[in-house]
Amino acid sequence: MNVASERPRVSTLSELRESGWTSKSVKQEMQDNFVRMLESGEPLFPGIVGYEDTVIPEINLALLAGHDMLFLGEKGQAKSRIMRMLTRFLDPWVPYIDHPELPVHEDPEKPISAAGKRLCRDTPADQIRIAWWHRSERYAERLSPGTKFADIIGEIDPAKLTGGVSMSTEEALSFGLIPRMHRGIFAMNELPELDDLVQVGLFNILEERDVQIRGYPIQFDIDLVILFSANPSTYNRSGKVIPQLKDRIGSIVQTHYPSERDQGIEILQQEVGDDLDGNYPVQVPYFMYQIVEEITNQARRSKYIDQASGVSARFSLANFRTLIASARQRGVLHGEKPAVPRISDLGHIYSSSLGKLELDLMGTHQMSERQVLDAVVAQAIEVVFKEYVEEHGLSDIAEIFRGGVRVEVGDMLPSSHYAERLRQVPPAWNKAFELNASENDAVRASCVEFVLAGLYSMERISRSQRFGKIQYEF
Repeated sequence: MNVASERPRVSTLSELRESGWTSKSVKQEMQDNFVRMLESGEPLFPGIVGYEDTVIPEINLALLAGHDMLFLGEKGQAKSRIMRMLTRFLDPWVPYIDHPELPVHEDPEKPISAAGKRLCRDTPADQIRIAWWHRSERYAERLSPGTKFADIIGEIDPAKLTGGVSMSTEEALSFGLIPRMHRGIFAMNELPELDDLVQVGLFNILEERDVQIRGYPIQFDIDLVILFSANPSTYNRSGKVIPQLKDRIGSIVQTHYPSERDQGIEILQQEVGDDLDGNYPVQVPYFMYQIVEEITNQARRSKYIDQASGVSARFSLANFRTLIASARQRGVLHGEKPAVPRISDLGHIYSSSLGKLELDLMGTHQMSERQVLDAVVAQAIEVVFKEYVEEHGLSDIAEIFRGGVRVEVGDMLPSSHYAERLRQVPPAWNKAFELNASENDAVRASCVEFVLAGLYSMERISRSQRFGKIQYEF
């Protein structure tokens, strides 16, 4: 089929047959498009970072094998994003019989409902109307908690019974989401939270592709790809997912957090996009990207945080947006363009961090969330600063400041405040930070705070805090 995005002009079944269109299953359709994209070198999963050698190869094999898939991983590992991206392997448009009484998007050559079969049998092909279904509408997902059997599989419709329809016939049914997604993709998030009765209905659909509602078996040749997501700690817990359902899932794809900090930074930059532009642009030094992502890495290693729950990539993104917002506010108030984030802006990430971390109640020893976050931030600053020290030498960086200097920092202080304190900036700036801090007060202020916080983390200088402002003293 032509992969052009324009809606085909074919409008009757006879025209469709003349066009040369052939019917195929959803899995065959996805496999054909996947192979075509693989042959042409097209990007398979654009925007997915860090999974090139791990997750994506497993998805590729599952697509070629025609498997339903379970994405197993902790929160914030792009499971839902990947599931939604699988629509890119569907044809842009597929035809269906355009008739108001049909309960699903019927394949014109292979109708599955009694009404669809009857229509194709009794009506001339040139009188059967054809409409087109776009791939963006052929995906539906559901969150497991609160999902009932009737929601995704179906229920007897009392109104139809009142109208004289027999309870034992297909026409008495009101279909749920899965039958309505016939010829599409259905995704179920948080599978272990799904009621046992619904799980039983699902493994029937996965294996036999039939539906049983209220004891009435309805033989449907339902054609769809079913995807699931789950957290390892709940999926592997006995009794959460019935064994028959586990057995029927074709492939389990294990996701993970970025293995390298630079991958996390790439995700940050990709997600933020144009947010740094605008009337009050924000310029972010690379070491601030490193610190924000290292905060997340340290949280994932912290013994005070419940690692079974995970620390989402949304943690980094929310903190980064808060950092940008704080810098932009300062830029507006002081007329600084571009505004540049500083270490002191991290003082505002409590609002974007608390609630995203689940403490390990056995390991915190009465520590509050704020205390845990403070420890994580301090460790992140120390780790990143030591990398700069290792690369450039502590003496060069420390030489930026003269002995006996007292420097006050704060997120609302204008950048000129720092320039007044440090009029003579040695060449170490350019060497250590790869940007011209000596010519930009806002960048210099950010560098100053980074070096001060780093020296404090190495116990080279003292620090005192009063009225929301911090003083460092040599």
